[in-house]
Amino acid sequence: MIRAGRLKHVQTMSDLAGALGKKLVTVRNQKPYAAEGHPAPISSPTARNQLWDAEQTKAYYAGEPIPELPQADDDEDLLDRHEAAELLGITPVTWNGYKSDPDLAAGMVRVPEGPKGTEHWPRRLVLAYKNSRPGRGAGGGRRQGSGDMIPRDEILPRIAELLDANPAVTVEAVSDTLGITKFPTAQSGLAALRGRRMADLVEKQPGLDLKDAAIRLGYPPITHRGAIVVAERELGARSAKPYLQRTADFLAAAGVAQWAQVEMRQPDGEHLAAAVPLETDQPAAALVWDSRYGWRTATSRRHPIGKATEAAPEGEGIRYLGSGLQPEPEELLAALRDGRKGTKRPHTAP
Repeated sequence: MIRAGRLKHVQTMSDLAGALGKKLVTVRNQKPYAAEGHPAPISSPTARNQLWDAEQTKAYYAGEPIPELPQADDDEDLLDRHEAAELLGITPVTWNGYKSDPDLAAGMVRVPEGPKGTEHWPRRLVLAYKNSRPGRGAGGGRRQGSGDMIPRDEILPRIAELLDANPAVTVEAVSDTLGITKFPTAQSGLAALRGRRMADLVEKQPGLDLKDAAIRLGYPPITHRGAIVVAERELGARSAKPYLQRTADFLAAAGVAQWAQVEMRQPDGEHLAAAVPLETDQPAAALVWDSRYGWRTATSRRHPIGKATEAAPEGEGIRYLGSGLQPEPEELLAALRDGRKGTKRPHTAP
């Protein structure tokens, strides 16, 4: 975490590279921060973007004693998503739904500043949210024929709260308590959350059957089918993401793509897709990966994935690159740079 008053000393990997007079890709490859005695990151161990305290690293590389950081918790400590989730006793995936709470959203701080910065929240806001979790006593029944009575971005966090209290909570109970429609709002929300939590459990216990995961979590048999479908999709997305992130990082290190965290999408509610924005001097606006077709170029920077279609996207500016669904990053880079490579249609059919 970033201790209170230490925000001005936060150092990203790019900052560390600059302080050492090296290129970012060189620091990533050489990993000097992994050397014995090097100051530990101040980011959580599972955070994707590592952060350090610049005063500590400066002292280390100067051969001077490394100053100690404050150890006592402070209301103004800044927590990343993993640390905030731990404070609430939930998973980071569940926190992704909670963080849309207006107070949390308003107090969120990106480190470093800018759209690519890692999200952090002051400890006081996370504690305040913990002490007044949404969903308790909300609603009071839904009028017949009315729509949802709470903002859409608050629905999943509030359903999650009810699910925390009772794994067997029914669609009817969620609808009556929160003032939302039974179908599809309450039903789809419960299925989504149960599926994600089943995926969490299977990841922690490899080899565990999804049905057994549902039973261990206390979910009623009538809910298993829908939750299993969600869990299968969630696990598929998680298994593909390391490859996609590795490829995106490789392309960024090569100078053809922007540094970004890959976000998985399901345009049609079933198949997976992800986009990697390219630099403006590249022959395409972005690269898009589809679980059915592999990689292709995209002409839109703002909406590279586009709308869901049954057939593979085709047209001017679209090239399918690489062999198979997960070509090595080097092969993908070579195909992107060589306009003669690639095809107008995908090699792999669904």
